[in-house]
Amino acid sequence: MIPAIKGDKGRLIKRRGCGRRPLTRSDRARKLFLAMIHGAHVIIYSRDAEADRAFFRDVLGYPFADAGHGWLIFALPPAEVAVHPSDENDVHELYLMCDDVKALIGELTAKNLTCSPIEEQRWGSITRVTLPGGGKIGIYQPKHASPIKLATSPADRS
Repeated sequence: MIPAIKGDKGRLIKRRGCGRRPLTRSDRARKLFLAMIHGAHVIIYSRDAEADRAFFRDVLGYPFADAGHGWLIFALPPAEVAVHPSDENDVHELYLMCDDVKALIGELTAKNLTCSPIEEQRWGSITRVTLPGGGKIGIYQPKHASPIKLATSPADRS
């Protein structure tokens, strides 16, 4: 016997398969949107792009595609976007996320990279890493709920 559940308008719908629930109207809209936007492309401007590419390739070990002529494009881990109020537009920041910022600082310091002292914020524990080209990127251990963890919860995998 297939169990039944209530659908969008309270009608009973039979469930089939591995415990999956039927798609609601909002699920269908989300899937359509996700089909249109499939990723994000981040650009880091650098005075020494070759050295910073080597950092992402050799230190962080991110997989990459060679677009030709030394242009490496790196795959990033899953990402999230937060929109903060500001008096200006076109101001953006890049933070990589980690599970243990203290351990990460230890690993990067062992590779002769400079990390700032940990800054405790309500939303995370932050350090800034100086790239070989002189620029800085933030890395933080989140304290907030993450849509990445929600998107990979057991309920979403079924």
